[in-house]
Amino acid sequence: MKKFLATLALLAFSFTTTAQSLSDLSPEQREQLEQRMNSQGSNQSSSTSPNQVSPQVFSQAQQSPLASGQQIPTQSRTNWRTGTYGPVMQEMLSEQERQAIQPFGAELFTGGFRGLRSDGLNPSYQIMPGDQITLKVWGATEVESVLPVDAQGYVFIPSVGPVKVQGTTAGQLKSVIEGAIRSVYSSDVKVYTNVQGIQPVAVMVTGYVNKPGRYAGVPSDSILYFLDQAAGIDNELGSYRKIDLIRDGKVINQFDLYDFLTNGSLEQQQLEEGDTLLVHKRGSKVTVYGDVGRPTHYELEQETATGKDIETLAQLKPGVSHALLVGTRNNGPVADYVTLNNFESTPVKDGDEIAFFADKRTEQIVVQLEGKYLGQSYFVLPKNARLLEFLNTVAIDPQETDYQNISIRRQSVAERQKKALEESLDRLEQTYLGAPSSTAEEASIRAQEAELISQFVKKARDVKPSGRLVVSNNDQLVDIRLQHGDVITLPARTDSILVSGEVYVPQSAVYVDNKDVYEYINGAGGFTNRADDDRILIVRQNGEVVNADNVELRPGDEILVLPAVSSKNVQLAQSITQILYQIAVATKVALDL
Repeated sequence: MKKFLATLALLAFSFTTTAQSLSDLSPEQREQLEQRMNSQGSNQSSSTSPNQVSPQVFSQAQQSPLASGQQIPTQSRTNWRTGTYGPVMQEMLSEQERQAIQPFGAELFTGGFRGLRSDGLNPSYQIMPGDQITLKVWGATEVESVLPVDAQGYVFIPSVGPVKVQGTTAGQLKSVIEGAIRSVYSSDVKVYTNVQGIQPVAVMVTGYVNKPGRYAGVPSDSILYFLDQAAGIDNELGSYRKIDLIRDGKVINQFDLYDFLTNGSLEQQQLEEGDTLLVHKRGSKVTVYGDVGRPTHYELEQETATGKDIETLAQLKPGVSHALLVGTRNNGPVADYVTLNNFESTPVKDGDEIAFFADKRTEQIVVQLEGKYLGQSYFVLPKNARLLEFLNTVAIDPQETDYQNISIRRQSVAERQKKALEESLDRLEQTYLGAPSSTAEEASIRAQEAELISQFVKKARDVKPSGRLVVSNNDQLVDIRLQHGDVITLPARTDSILVSGEVYVPQSAVYVDNKDVYEYINGAGGFTNRADDDRILIVRQNGEVVNADNVELRPGDEILVLPAVSSKNVQLAQSITQILYQIAVATKVALDL
């Protein structure tokens, strides 16, 4: 008992310091760990009481960080007793992922609209000196002329005189000029006006933009047009929330692009010659990622904010239940993992990283039926539901359903099969591709082998494992616990045998008692020239795969003849053959070489 407790303590410390599980360790590392555990257990067995783990094991991790020269550890206010224990890590994002994150609104200046200009004919445009107005009058008098707006903001109309138009909107212009003409010609007069030419303006764009400078446009152009000409706001330093419009040394307006990005609201301030757009330094920034629409840097409106402000900006995915906040405060680094409700009142400051997680475990799972059964296909079950308990609720016709050969397709199994296959293919490439050759003849053989391996690996990587899980032992169903997403296969009863792989005529044949494997293969035209007659697999309807030697066939079995590997390199042939077995088990397919 003493040795067990000491071993357990050492194992816990080893996991803390290495952050690995036993499955992640190589055989050599596991052997070293076992030796350390045995050695530590024997050294401590004499000084540890049966009900107490020696504190000597933990003292290595609890010594003062200042005394050992270590960095001050992150303060975590998570609480495992209340279930608020989150995935706190030293680095939540890799450097590559961090560099890929863009500020909210960065897409504004990637649309290429800097080449598009306003025509100035919107009804709210205000007439300015230098503009040109087309005037046509007929009836009591006739006038057809293009009238320039002079420096005092007037146009001169023959037989009428000067008329003040500066500050008049394009929508009001006709009524203003018509009123002046009718003061002289009271009846039978018609008036047409149009703003023909608009005086261009030059605006200074400066501050934290990528290319500060003086840019041309027209007074009705949006500030976005001028910012885009300056190549946009500096993503690292510039503010999207504080942009000043300065005229004659005074700030006459301030823009927050978040209003435009979130609500579509952007005031159309008419610009004048000599105006300046000043982009301020970026304010407090937080980084949001995890279960959100897109990882993004958000700029806070004030120096600090609350979690609710962040939730308003970020687009959370359905099911998000917790937030992890990692940041720095006056007393050092902190990490909080809280429920979404509690996060709303959590203070958020500059530099914080916030990860949202759908971390609420459902109490139910969804499983699917396929094959021969009666009734519905999908079922919502308690998360601890077991196979036999569930099958007792499924209606079947015993004459049609082969209920003794049930199997399960499971996503996690398919992922493990794919991973194992990828690892085998990687080892194959690393071992044989690029191997040195000592003679020209050997180099030629190596080149042929490399061609064979490359073609084979390309085909094999496209294979999609089925994730078939065998749930029977000695022809008896095992009462395993079901998982969310399981697909339970209830095969149909059949009286046929399928023959496939390296045979001349792949086909289904009627099952006959006492007929052996080779008789079925001969009935399918026999082996092809590429067949490996020593490697024949039998795939049962329940997903079990066995070697054909001395196996009694059953209705529904599939006889799968694997191809032979044509290589003089025995080790290479064995490696490829092993992978062919993996593929056959995972997919019920004899991959063609």
